[in-house]
Amino acid sequence: MYMQDTENTPESNNQQASNSPPFPTKQVNDQEASFYTAQFGLLCLSSFLFFSSFSMILAELPSFLTSLGGKEYKGLIIALFTLAAGLSRPFSGKLTDTVGRIPIIVFGAVVCFLTGFLYPLLLTVGGFLFIRFVHGLSTGFTPTGTAAYVADVVPIRKRGEAMGIFGLTNNIGTAIGPAFGSYIALHYPIQYMFYCSSGFAILSILILIKLKETLPQKQRQPFRWSLLKINPRDIIELRVVAPSVTLLLSVFSFGIILTIIPDFSDHLGIKNKGLFFTVFTLSSLGIRFVAGKISDRFGRVSVIKVGAIIQLISMVIIGMATTPLMLMMGAVFFGIAVGIMSPTAFAWTIDLSHDNARGRALATLYIALEAGIGIGALVSAWVFANNPANFPWTFWLGGFSALAAFLYLQFGVKQEHMT
Repeated sequence: MYMQDTENTPESNNQQASNSPPFPTKQVNDQEASFYTAQFGLLCLSSFLFFSSFSMILAELPSFLTSLGGKEYKGLIIALFTLAAGLSRPFSGKLTDTVGRIPIIVFGAVVCFLTGFLYPLLLTVGGFLFIRFVHGLSTGFTPTGTAAYVADVVPIRKRGEAMGIFGLTNNIGTAIGPAFGSYIALHYPIQYMFYCSSGFAILSILILIKLKETLPQKQRQPFRWSLLKINPRDIIELRVVAPSVTLLLSVFSFGIILTIIPDFSDHLGIKNKGLFFTVFTLSSLGIRFVAGKISDRFGRVSVIKVGAIIQLISMVIIGMATTPLMLMMGAVFFGIAVGIMSPTAFAWTIDLSHDNARGRALATLYIALEAGIGIGALVSAWVFANNPANFPWTFWLGGFSALAAFLYLQFGVKQEHMT
């Protein structure tokens, strides 16, 4: 395992237990302890519904924006969303460590619920871009709270495996969402797709009724506006810079995929623009079980380096694709890379973070995630420039970024952060 600066003490474990949740929340060091509890299952189900909600509309947004007359603003579909999410991370991280996990999870889901009703109402380019920015607040809050909650309730030595399973449920939502959304858009008025998105968001909140707060009682504070005052220490947790830089470089490719794949699917004659997302997500499912356990045993960096090489291969294949079959082959490799790198980066971050600053550490990682996706979206839209001849070079940029992640892990990570 990676070096950890703090271990859970009996006192801290007793403190968590004193909150008297309906399910056990005490951190355990016993390697044989299982994290497959009702509490963990409910959290996974809620997160699945949340990720299904906001991903449901992704594949159809480029054509929806084009119908509003905003074809040249496609790069902002993802960029504005991730910008809002990134800007909100310092707030969500601080509030997660002070107000609690559950309120932050609920707030993000409520934003997702409300924005689903706004898309069919504000039918101008400016209105659409405004909604995309507001919608980004949802992922700025909910995933920070849920990741911290998971870290609270799983055994220390099984964090990689647990984050893999938790990420698996998120990815299933991400897989089902676009395909389901595109199906609705193909057969019904598009506003039905947005309403379904809102429905999934509200269901994700209802699931949380059975969960109670895991933030220790003595750390909790009632919300007050002064908690929104942010200083530099609240923005970046320096202890987790290494996994954050790695994730930023790796998700640059994901920004490209989210922005360009819908148009590339059209170009190759694929009617359901969510198909690529379904294939790459399904291909990541099985590998998450294996990658998490391997990283728990042999270390995070070694596992992520393998994922970076596979991601490089995937972006080369996608850039060379001339048929739907070849594109789906690239999607399979891309899914394997995501299934390896994402949960391992989250487990690595939790390894390096202090228990009382876990929300801030995860917020730092999410800031890097949003920055990487947003930059990838903007750069890819600029390189593509609505010219099909530019498809290969646009995707190959993601390959260069994956190579940069590998080189950073090989030469840029300090020894004390490695096994």
